[in-house]
Amino acid sequence: MKLPKIPTLLSAFITLLNDRLGETIVFPLLPFLLDRFTNSGSTLGLLAGTYAISQFAVSPLIGALSDRFGRKPVIVICVAGSVIGLSLFAITVSLDWQSLLPTWGIQLPLLLLFSARVIDGISGGTAATATAVLADISTPKNRAKTFGLIGVAFGLGFLLGPGLGTTLAKFSVTLPVWAATAFAISNLILVIWFLPETHPLEARKNLPRKRELNPFTQLSLVFQNPLLRRLCLAFFIFFMAFNGFTAVLVLYLKQEFNWTPELASLTFVVVGIVAMVVQGGLIGPLVKKFGEWKLTLVGIGFVISGCILLPIASEDNAIPLVFLAVMVLALGTGLVTPCLRALISRRLDNSGQGAILGSLQGLQSLGTFLGATVAGFSYDLLGQRSPFYATTFLLIIVIVLISGNRLITPKKAPNG
Repeated sequence: MKLPKIPTLLSAFITLLNDRLGETIVFPLLPFLLDRFTNSGSTLGLLAGTYAISQFAVSPLIGALSDRFGRKPVIVICVAGSVIGLSLFAITVSLDWQSLLPTWGIQLPLLLLFSARVIDGISGGTAATATAVLADISTPKNRAKTFGLIGVAFGLGFLLGPGLGTTLAKFSVTLPVWAATAFAISNLILVIWFLPETHPLEARKNLPRKRELNPFTQLSLVFQNPLLRRLCLAFFIFFMAFNGFTAVLVLYLKQEFNWTPELASLTFVVVGIVAMVVQGGLIGPLVKKFGEWKLTLVGIGFVISGCILLPIASEDNAIPLVFLAVMVLALGTGLVTPCLRALISRRLDNSGQGAILGSLQGLQSLGTFLGATVAGFSYDLLGQRSPFYATTFLLIIVIVLISGNRLITPKKAPNG
């Protein structure tokens, strides 16, 4: 297929960027946006996890729909859903509900916020479908280069999102949410007008059976393989632990140290910068020198160190210690995420790569939901610092699982 390459690449890139910006602008500000409705860690954890579990539930269906009906209609519907979800969220946090509702109706805003997150999560197939667009227009020879856009978009999203949130929150805490909504609307206009269909009719596939669209059916694939069970369980627990405590991190900084929205968002800017440096430039040379196995364990050690630093911070040293902690955390996750995926990938033959690695995204989403939910309840019931201690305990379990599954290194590979 001869397609206008620049509009196609631009549409896919902006769609990938929008997918990240919608999360990274809003997420660091959630405790401040919810301040008028609740200070509950459990509510915050559930709200943070709702997006992930909604995305988990529909991801197989969205992928199948794009194979059956084409990429463009699916992307248009998903981006439109993102616009609706973000708009509903922005309207809800902007209205003065106390003057609009009687006392008995005060729970309506929270219901609307959860509905907005569900809509946005269900529409979260934009990244997967945009990736399929890039695959459609690539040849095997240049596919890796084209897929580099994914890393650039995600890196920029993690950097620009909190950066915009930090800047705009100085004027109003709700303004960043409106900015995310405006970007999603621009993305929708772009894909409607400029994105061509990249999936030809002759390549279309029929919809699979209902059983194959069940996300839990896909997850079962990774645990049917005895070579993968422990590593995939480690992968699941890692993301459950890490995304759990990060869900309540900003609430902790707000309540414990009276941090402002700008200062809290700035911590995520630091995370974005460190992640881009590690995954963009350092990870390749480090893997060649030390191997994935050692880097995974070292990365988990960094994450544990960050978890220990956060709860020992006091009001006098909070700013330097918290920023040091998030830098260490970002360094750790920047090492663990690609290296642990690589360890799993090395135990697969080429025919099983796609299905298994796709299932890892489902494990990550499910872990994010469970981790955020449990961390929120732990925050309320066991104390503000309990999620950090729980994360440390879970990460020790991850170390045990990985240590018991060290790969037999090929002769040509480095140690690890």
